[in-house]
Amino acid sequence: MKLLLFVVEGGSADASVNALVEHGFRVTQLASTGGFLRKGNTTLLVGVEDAAVDRAAEVMRRAAPGALAITLDLERYERV
Repeated sequence: MKLLLFVVEGGSADASVNALVEHGFRVTQLASTGGFLRKGNTTLLVGVEDAAVDRAAEVMRRAAPGALAITLDLERYERV
């Protein structure tokens, strides 16, 4: 299992979320701020199986070119 974090410019957030959901991914959207000018961004959290990482990244390449993508291994996760 992987946790994908995508940081997108605020204007690309809705299109990115819609594209991911249309392709069957579940997305958590967080408002974030960063960069030199402290611009508003959106951070998307997407939990995926290992085999789906490339597919999710390709969806994001089309929906939000230039987005920052971070992939984290999840050794353990649980619902509490």
